Amino acid sequence: MDHIHRLIAEGEHQRLDFKFEISDARRIARSFASFANTDGGRLLIGVKDNGAIAGIRSEEEFFMIESAAKVYCRPEVHFTFTNWKVEKKTVMEVIVPQSPSKPHFAETRPGEWHAYVRVNDQNFIANRILLRVWKGRTVPRGVYLPITDAEKGLLQFLDSNPEISLSKFMKIAGIKRNRAENILVRLLLLDILEMRFTENQVYYKLKTANQ
Repeated sequence: MDHIHRLIAEGEHQRLDFKFEISDARRIARSFASFANTDGGRLLIGVKDNGAIAGIRSEEEFFMIESAAKVYCRPEVHFTFTNWKVEKKTVMEVIVPQSPSKPHFAETRPGEWHAYVRVNDQNFIANRILLRVWKGRTVPRGVYLPITDAEKGLLQFLDSNPEISLSKFMKIAGIKRNRAENILVRLLLLDILEMRFTENQVYYKLKTANQ
């Protein structure tokens, strides 16, 4: 089995995405930003969602990829690419490494920029808490965590419940959003908590020892 067929056999996942064609540079920019902001990954251009090989349709697709990385990502996302001949068709493999310069933002529409994170085979908009965590990890200083009733209550809640949302934490602790966010950011920076993204909500849970 050749390289591309082995990748296709894996199916789409956190570090692999299939693209039938490139018709919108902004949509590719989201994938670039999410890979760069998470664990890195690769795009197979000319492969349908079901793994069927369609091949690249036009040389213009490379220029759209280049625009996605350089024009519609801020800061620019670096990538490498290789064209492979598979079943008499050309498949482009685009590799995006995890970036030391996160967060990267993608322009979703003129003047509107969002940072994205890759979770399984989906791209999610990074919330304000994750943006602060990324920023905090670039600052070479320790994290101070005062243990107040709010922190105690949160950890006790998570001892007997799998996860909690920001709004639920605010409610059970009786605190305002800014303070709740500050606590979650510190616990995430200390690797005590981790985040779980869904279509409509972000949840926080205790990080297991083997992670």
